[in-house]
Amino acid sequence: MGKIVAIGGGEILNNETFIIDKFIVQFSEKKNPKLLFIPTASGDSQGYIKTIQSIYGDKLGCIIDTLLLINNDITENEIKEKILSSDIIYVGGGDTVKMMEIWKDRKVDIFLKEAFHKNIVLSGISAGAICWFDKGHSSLLNPGLWDYEPAIGLGLIHGINCPHYNEIGHESFDIAMKTEKLPGIALENNCAFVIHNDNYKIIKSNSNKNCYYFKNNNGTIEKNLLNNSDFLPWV
Repeated sequence: MGKIVAIGGGEILNNETFIIDKFIVQFSEKKNPKLLFIPTASGDSQGYIKTIQSIYGDKLGCIIDTLLLINNDITENEIKEKILSSDIIYVGGGDTVKMMEIWKDRKVDIFLKEAFHKNIVLSGISAGAICWFDKGHSSLLNPGLWDYEPAIGLGLIHGINCPHYNEIGHESFDIAMKTEKLPGIALENNCAFVIHNDNYKIIKSNSNKNCYYFKNNNGTIEKNLLNNSDFLPWV
């Protein structure tokens, strides 16, 4: 059991990730799936909420709900009910570290792990990709600046994730991997790493974007392109 779609980046409103978004909906195996959007990393951005409604609701036929955690008195039971009654969870981008702090305080992390074992599709972009891994490589939200900020994820995918790997400054991930014991997954924008049970595959909404696998072999970095569109065993 377990379904995850981790997207490296891209402008959802401009349909840059639409092929991936469509796959996420199909992955639920429901005609009109219930999608819960979690915009914690963006500070519960209202504009982001409207974008998800436009793409996943209006275009892809999902029934949209939103989990607002900032300045909201929602109870623990209400949070649990929203998460576990969904067919799809979509986590938006933004500040990964802050998001994980809020999740832990509100027990969202616990309920998302339960959702994974219930075969609910877990998905997201940027911070919403990092969160499913053991760790993430974050850019501190400064465009073009990659001051390394480690982010601890939920550990549902074994490894460390770097989104936006095609953007300026991505070399900091290559450097970080020289002292990293975990396997690394670097995702360019418009590219997604998909997990189903213990298998993985790559989905792209732009054929020119890529996903790379990193492994530290006693200080020597192994870097390989992952391009399989069919499921293969994950480490």
